[in-house]
Amino acid sequence: MTTRILALGMFTVAVAMTPLHAQNEQPAPHDLAIAAGYKAAFLCSGIFNAGQTEAEVAADDLTRIYAAYRPLIGDLPVEIDSERQRVSVRFSDDMPPRVAQWRPQLGCAQLPTGADPEGLLQPVMLGADIDAPDLAVTDARAWPHGDANAVRVLPDGLQAELDNVLASALDRVTYGAGTETTAVLVVQDGDIVGEQYRAGYNMHRPQRTWSVAKSIAATVIGRAVHQDIVDLDRPVPVPAWQTPGDPRAAINWHHLLHMSSGLWSPFAGNRTDDVYFGGQLVTDSIPALPLEAVPGTRWRYANNDTLLAVRALRFALGDGDRALAYPFTELLWRVGMTRTTSETDWQGNFILSSQVWTTARDLARMGLLYLNDGVWQGERLLPEGWSAYVATPAPDQPQGRGGVGYGAQFWLFGPEQGLPEGTYAAMGNRGQYVVIVPARNIVIVRRGFDAVGDGERFDIARFSRDILAVLGDR
Repeated sequence: MTTRILALGMFTVAVAMTPLHAQNEQPAPHDLAIAAGYKAAFLCSGIFNAGQTEAEVAADDLTRIYAAYRPLIGDLPVEIDSERQRVSVRFSDDMPPRVAQWRPQLGCAQLPTGADPEGLLQPVMLGADIDAPDLAVTDARAWPHGDANAVRVLPDGLQAELDNVLASALDRVTYGAGTETTAVLVVQDGDIVGEQYRAGYNMHRPQRTWSVAKSIAATVIGRAVHQDIVDLDRPVPVPAWQTPGDPRAAINWHHLLHMSSGLWSPFAGNRTDDVYFGGQLVTDSIPALPLEAVPGTRWRYANNDTLLAVRALRFALGDGDRALAYPFTELLWRVGMTRTTSETDWQGNFILSSQVWTTARDLARMGLLYLNDGVWQGERLLPEGWSAYVATPAPDQPQGRGGVGYGAQFWLFGPEQGLPEGTYAAMGNRGQYVVIVPARNIVIVRRGFDAVGDGERFDIARFSRDILAVLGDR
């Protein structure tokens, strides 16, 4: 057994300044458990999904994170079991460690707080009869399914001009002071015309998508719509809502995709830390949320809506191996997204609101699928008009976001941001962007590790404008 243990034994934790705990108070056990889960999750995924070293994960994924976790994470002792592909992080002297366990294709699942990693509680595995792609074979295929002949060099000095814009994204100043870019990529007319990476990253090293995963979720659901598995006009089949008289039974797929379920949650926005870092099941608390608004009448950004939609799709698929394999066999592998790992909770519910690991090239492939209205190399994978559907404004719209709107799990840009009408984007925490510009047949990808909650954000609108200005009119 290959096991490395760091900072074992008794330990103390720096004082946390969180909304729940005043200065000079020791952090609550639950806060420590969540912080330990955060550390275990990112170390597990970074090491076993992305092939990173522990130091590389610490430098990017464990720095400039949510402020409440920063003083907690550093001193929590870690055990990395390379043979069993498991990471354990201790947070208490009298509780089992928080554990993240890697599985092929499904990445890392967290066991719940208090679970004995040596006990019978084990994360769900993808069926052994599911044949994953041979990466050597798929990489050798022509772009966009593979990597061969992917790059087209621009003429007449345009390449140098575009490369300068991309290099500026990596300088930590031009598009936001202190921003940290790992990858930028531009596709025009189906070919990669610009691509640059920060040290430590390349076309095959994935990182977490954060909420770009929501757009991947919408794409998986679009595939199910095309196959008549899902009817967007019908109520979502959430088992907990099926008792006669339950008002939540009126929530349909449109409502969830538009972030307009009307469900209450303790936090508006994207904080579902107990699921992301606490080992809580998607099915534990989210389906129990009550209504506070009529479905379809209020926009409120919430991970819960995405998680419910993906859970409902699993139910529609039968909850077995077919449901676990579906995102891979029916979408990701069909479009060459062979280095995309969609993670689940320990009972196999996909956490497709955030916990996906993928590369800039794989995200560009998703963008190309949308530019082609769901057709991939002659085969229709998404319903006709699905691209227009996700880019059509939801019935209610966000306010106070500089005119940026919302469609169906995609954000909407346009002339108010200096971009062509009809531009839309997948966006995620820490500066993850996939900008789709149908009017110019262009996809722009930017990956990063921008600070959470402080510092400047990467100016994706300005970056996109500068790229479009270099490429000129088609």
